[in-house]
Amino acid sequence: MALLDLLAEVGTVTSTEAAARLGHSSGLCSFHLRQLARYGLIEEAPPMDGRARPWQLRWESDHLPDQAGAVEFTAPAHSLEDESYRRRLAHLEQAPAAWRHDESFSAVLRLSPDEVTQLAASVRQLMTEFQTRHDVAATRPADTVAVAAVARLFPLLDEDVAPA
Repeated sequence: MALLDLLAEVGTVTSTEAAARLGHSSGLCSFHLRQLARYGLIEEAPPMDGRARPWQLRWESDHLPDQAGAVEFTAPAHSLEDESYRRRLAHLEQAPAAWRHDESFSAVLRLSPDEVTQLAASVRQLMTEFQTRHDVAATRPADTVAVAAVARLFPLLDEDVAPA
């Protein structure tokens, strides 16, 4: 999602530019940009020079399409999150010992639609506070790495019954 947010902010980005802005390797950014393109969320932008391979969002204004296209956007984004986690599990033994453990938590809550919106806003605010703390690579502590923080709030539906 950070790549999508970056594209919404700057318009076009190469994997090298994304790596510099997000603190990841160019190879990792390139992989995720190709995955986002595979799912139809981004596309190649017209090249700025012969070598650069810039990417842009498929939607012109905000990085989320209108409500009708929200599922078209979120389902592939969630698939990419899931794929990133499966990739982490597959390579867990190669990770440094300090990074072999992750924090997982979940809860079943009884919430109204308004409460879901409030909870989502609170989680986003908390993530934003941490997201911007170490933006500048030169001042970033040596022991920091990019960490995926994924939160999903959705109603648990019976197979045959939708909420009123």
